[in-house]
Amino acid sequence: MRIRKQYTFIAIVVLASSVIGGTGCKKQLDINQNPNVPTVEQGGASLIFPVGVLATTGEVGGDLAILGGMWAEYYTQASLATQYSDIETYDVPVTDRFTTFPWGTLYTSGLTNYQSAMDAAKTAGDWNFYLMSTVMKAYTTEVMVDLYDQIPYTEALQGSKNLHPKFDDGYSIYTSLLKEIDTALGKDFSAATNTLPGTQDLIFGGDISKWKAFANTLKLKMFLRMVNAHPDVATAGVTALVNSHAPFLADDAAVTNFSDAPGLDNPMYEEDKRQNNTATNIRASFTFTSWLTANADPRVVYFFGTATPGGINQGDFAANQASYQTTAIFRKADHTGATDPVVFLSAAESYFLQAEADFRYFGGTNTKALYNQGVLAAFAQTGNDGSAFIAPGGAYEWGNEKEGGVALAPIAQIIRQKWASCAFGCHGIEAWFEKNRTGFPTTSAVYSTSGSYIPGQWVEVKNPVTGAGKRPLRLMFPFNETIVNPNAPAVVPSTTAVWWSLGQ
Repeated sequence: MRIRKQYTFIAIVVLASSVIGGTGCKKQLDINQNPNVPTVEQGGASLIFPVGVLATTGEVGGDLAILGGMWAEYYTQASLATQYSDIETYDVPVTDRFTTFPWGTLYTSGLTNYQSAMDAAKTAGDWNFYLMSTVMKAYTTEVMVDLYDQIPYTEALQGSKNLHPKFDDGYSIYTSLLKEIDTALGKDFSAATNTLPGTQDLIFGGDISKWKAFANTLKLKMFLRMVNAHPDVATAGVTALVNSHAPFLADDAAVTNFSDAPGLDNPMYEEDKRQNNTATNIRASFTFTSWLTANADPRVVYFFGTATPGGINQGDFAANQASYQTTAIFRKADHTGATDPVVFLSAAESYFLQAEADFRYFGGTNTKALYNQGVLAAFAQTGNDGSAFIAPGGAYEWGNEKEGGVALAPIAQIIRQKWASCAFGCHGIEAWFEKNRTGFPTTSAVYSTSGSYIPGQWVEVKNPVTGAGKRPLRLMFPFNETIVNPNAPAVVPSTTAVWWSLGQ
């Protein structure tokens, strides 16, 4: 039985009260506003911005972490359990929580607050908070576009002024976001009107240089996401960005200050392990563990607590196999994952994006070095050293990583390692996006029970509602939006590609 607990909203109320100067929940919710306690809107960007960050954190690190991690085949539904059977069978209709919650939370508590913070910061000439709010608005909007393909944008975030905003196409939204980021980067960060974010910045602690790097890396990711649909725009955007010597992330853009307490812990841990009737729902997928163990990759211990985790064949939750009952739990059930970070864009991902860009557009001169930095950063996230793996003869040596005895092509090798890195930090949704964009990791021709299965290749789950050979490429427009907004487009199947996707 599913407990439909909206952790995101609990986190926003509980954590925001500590961020906003320690005022209690009673005061926050009191209908008689105390004139000595300003509202969030009255408090300016410094009070509005962190509430938006908490909304994005709660949803990306909660519902979307569970959905993304299962669709990226890091973990799977436990045997003889049904908590996430909808995800595993691709049965995520317009009324499903994994369709409706991301839309509602990211709009209502995320984008609305980012826009308010941008407006307040612009009025005050506070370009630090303007940049921070713009980047998080762009990141959150991009996630929504990548999930749903079209969303209200140009007419959205106007409150009661427009209750039925039109939907914009994804490419137009991307181009608007890129322009907004450029505008924010062009502001005067030496102006006397700027304030120091300090602890109100839950991601970088007020380091604006890292926000600039985050902005540039987000731009790089968005341009590369266009390689299929608008290759000319991708080429021009990436080459201009790199040739400008823009700084890119060398740190994780992540929220890390969780504690092992209800409502204050990692959102996925709270939602899956603390709030459910069991903490053992999410177990190791054989897709991931077969690859880790085949390569003697020590990260397997970080993710599953043992070097021999076993693995459930993806989507085979209805089977009554004895080995499935002892398959390792993802991040264990002993509070191991309670303080895990929620990553928006990691240092490893930054290096892999740069490696891909270098290979595609700059002749591959620096691809190996950037790829190696990505692998090392991915290992370091889990407290491991990947040096031996990228050394000559190592399992992940550039140009020599093999799959089924055959060396991977350069883009395939980069995305394979990006897939491995995104298991960290509730970041599986990004691996699913990248599969849709590039086709990597490769989908196996056989199920993982076959003797010819190649470790790490994705498999088609058992009994998908989408039909044989088809998997989700998007979330459908949620019912609670289409029922009230006459401008909503017709609902299309989840197997329909979003605008930038390579397709099935």
